[in-house]
Amino acid sequence: MHISFLLHHGYGMGGTIRTTFNLACALAEQHDVEIVSVFRHRDRPVFDLDPAVRLRHLVDMRKHSPDYDGDDPEHARPSKLFPRADGNHRKYSALTDRRITEHLAGVEADVVIGTRPGLNTMIAMHTRPGPVRMGQEHLTLSTHSRALRATLRGAYPRLDALTTVTEADARDYRRMMRLPGVHVQAVPNGVPAPAVEPSDGTGKWVVAAGRLAPAKRYDVLLRAFAKVVEQRPDWRLRLYGAGREEAKLRAMVEELGLYNHAFLMGPVHPIEAEWVKGSVAAVTSSLESFGMTIVEAMRCGLPVVATTCPHGPGEIIADGVDGRLVPTGDVDAIAGSLLELINDDELRRRMGRAAIADAARYDPARIGEMYSSLCTELVARGGRSGIGRLRSSLHRTRGALLGGAYATKDALARARRGALRGGRTA
Repeated sequence: MHISFLLHHGYGMGGTIRTTFNLACALAEQHDVEIVSVFRHRDRPVFDLDPAVRLRHLVDMRKHSPDYDGDDPEHARPSKLFPRADGNHRKYSALTDRRITEHLAGVEADVVIGTRPGLNTMIAMHTRPGPVRMGQEHLTLSTHSRALRATLRGAYPRLDALTTVTEADARDYRRMMRLPGVHVQAVPNGVPAPAVEPSDGTGKWVVAAGRLAPAKRYDVLLRAFAKVVEQRPDWRLRLYGAGREEAKLRAMVEELGLYNHAFLMGPVHPIEAEWVKGSVAAVTSSLESFGMTIVEAMRCGLPVVATTCPHGPGEIIADGVDGRLVPTGDVDAIAGSLLELINDDELRRRMGRAAIADAARYDPARIGEMYSSLCTELVARGGRSGIGRLRSSLHRTRGALLGGAYATKDALARARRGALRGGRTA
């Protein structure tokens, strides 16, 4: 079977890139697999890719390349096909419209898989008759704007299948979206076994990793760790990642007197060698679409203290077995669970061993088998019926109208908020 992924940018760092590469490599054990990256900004990808997986691009943004597309006049004109409500819309153009539609009109794959809402929409609307059309959702329906949800209601009925990374999100799509004939299935992200020996549970480090963004609530983690240090000043915290919260978090480290106990380490790849230096992992997010770092830490032998935020942690962690689940935003509960593991060496090591065993279910080979079975079933079924396409046409018309209306309303609201902020600072 020939499987073709359509990816926004296959040459950078990011969870969607990493999971797509992991899945493609697993599928390449049995199938002919390619990844088509809309953009190329680097000569080589950051993540390793099996030589059996072909990686190619549609738009070359490398200024030193003889094929540089940045000066193409079409690149200066905004996209009319990529959904305006998708957060990456401004990066797309008339040039990407043409290159993507040409690719989808001639693609010779049995299955075409999109990896973000805008690309799922392009696949749904512009793939030639024949290939199975599959969309992947790496975020969650609840976090999409009203405008984007309206756009998806118009496009997603043309898909054959939609995968989400959690059962909770799959339930949301089945309950809240009209998707006649679309197979909606939860398939978690795959995380490979680390190439290093797992943690032995003796290092006096708590480790966290992820974007330094508001939703990760590292401010809560720092406050909780300040309480840990009061009782166990021999333990320290390492936080890996980059983002717009960095200055705020550095200021908090100083404010809380944690300058000898909490360290912002910056981004690092690969991360596995850093996980195994620690003995406990912490995830304090207010929202997770899945929880890649939870599985990564578990595969490295660390029990994870995580908040019970939507949607992923509760589906990954078995509370009291391989980690602890605590209420979102509860500083005392986070500190208490960290101290429970810090103060009990045997409990920490036992949970670490359980974490390794339990996280094996996310091995890319197992996830690849799930996708392989789904693709085989869909190809055998032969794609969407004529009735399904008629229904999707009606949903598409309604969705396009709603999406445009919501986008206009949201733009006006942003303009009003900007005017009000300007008035207050004048």
